[in-house]
Amino acid sequence: MARRNPAKKTAPRRKSAPGKSAPSALGDLRSRIDAVDRELHALLNERARLARAVGVSKSAQGRLVDFYRPEREAQVLRMALERNAKARESGALRDDEVVRLFREIMSACLAQEEPLKIGFLGPEGTFSQAAVYKHFGHSARALALGSIDEVFHEVEAGNADFGVVPIENSTEGSVNHTLDRFLSSPLRICGEVELRIRQNLMGRMRSIADVKRVCSHPQSLAQCREWLNEHLPDAERVPASSNAEAARRARDERGTAAIAGLTAAEVYGLEVLAADIEDRPDNTTRFLVVGKRSFGPSGKDRTTLLVSTGHTEAPGALHRLLEPLARNRVSLTRIESRPSQRRKWDYVFFIDLEGHAEDPPVARALARLKERASLFRVLGSYPRAVL
Repeated sequence: MARRNPAKKTAPRRKSAPGKSAPSALGDLRSRIDAVDRELHALLNERARLARAVGVSKSAQGRLVDFYRPEREAQVLRMALERNAKARESGALRDDEVVRLFREIMSACLAQEEPLKIGFLGPEGTFSQAAVYKHFGHSARALALGSIDEVFHEVEAGNADFGVVPIENSTEGSVNHTLDRFLSSPLRICGEVELRIRQNLMGRMRSIADVKRVCSHPQSLAQCREWLNEHLPDAERVPASSNAEAARRARDERGTAAIAGLTAAEVYGLEVLAADIEDRPDNTTRFLVVGKRSFGPSGKDRTTLLVSTGHTEAPGALHRLLEPLARNRVSLTRIESRPSQRRKWDYVFFIDLEGHAEDPPVARALARLKERASLFRVLGSYPRAVL
C-alpha cells in the first residue's frame, strides 16, 4: 500500500458559487450586452431621423443645406464631456474616446444624403488628412489636394465644402503660407483642430544604419532636429511638399527614409525604424477649417482678425490699435505680423482673441479697433477645439 506524502497537500476543491454556473452567468452578460446594442441601434436611428428633420426644416426646398453647424457640434461634444466627468467613478470611457464616438455619430448623421467634401493638403496619409477625420469624422469625403493654395481655390470655387489647413505648430510656430493666403482670399475661418503630432522614421531598409537621406516636410524636419542630430548626423535632409510625398519617396528610393505619421507607413508599405522621434513630447499642430460663411456663438469661441496700423512710424501705433481689447477685458492669445504684399516695409497683423465677435465685450472692442485701423477684417469667429 502506497504511503501518502504528508508534505504534499491536495488542493481544496473549489466550491461552486450558489446560483448559476460561470458559463451561464457569462451567457447572461452577453444577452444583456445584446439588449443594450439593440437599444443603442434604435436610438442611433432615431437620432439620424431627427438630425435629418433639422436639416430639411432649414430649407424651403427640403434639401439638407446649411446642415453643418460647427457651433452646435461643439456644444454636443462639450455636453458629452460633462456627462463623462460625472460618470468617471463608474468606469466611464476616456474623454478622447467619448469625443471620437460622438463625432462619428454626428458625421454619419450629416452624411445621410451626401457627405461633406473636405479639401486638405495631400496626398493621402498626411497629418492634414488626420485633422479632417478628427474634426469631421470618417463619413466626410476627404479630398487630397496638391498645395495649400489649391485647398483655398477648391473651397472658393465650391468644389469642396470646407478646407482644412495647418496654421501653427507648438514647436516651430506659424505656417506662413496659410497666413498669406488670407490676405487675398474671401474665405472665413469656421473651426479649429488641434492634433497631437507623433513623428516616426520609416523606410524599406532594415535599420537606421542604412539611411542615407531623410525626407520630410520642412516643419517635420525641424520638429525632429535634435533627434536627427544625435542619431543620423551624416544623413542628408531633403525637404518635401508633404510627409506623405516623403513616404512615397522612401518607398521608391534606395537609402531614403521618411519622417511621417503611422498612417503614411501603412499607406506606402514602410517599416517604422524609430517611433516618436519629435523633440518635444507635447508637439501639437493647430489646423483651421475654412469655408464661405460665418456661424453663431457656441459659448467657448475664438476670433481671428486681420488688421493693420497703416504705413506709419508714429510711436505707440500698435498699442493704440490694441488698447480697446484691454479696455473691454478681451484676452489676446496670439499676434503674428506678415508683410502686407502691398508695398515694402508695410505689415499686417493676425490676431487671435478669446470670444465670439457677437459677444458684447468683443463687439465693443472690435468697433473701437476698427475705427483706429487702416485695414480691418474679421477672418472668423469659431468654436475652440474640443480636445
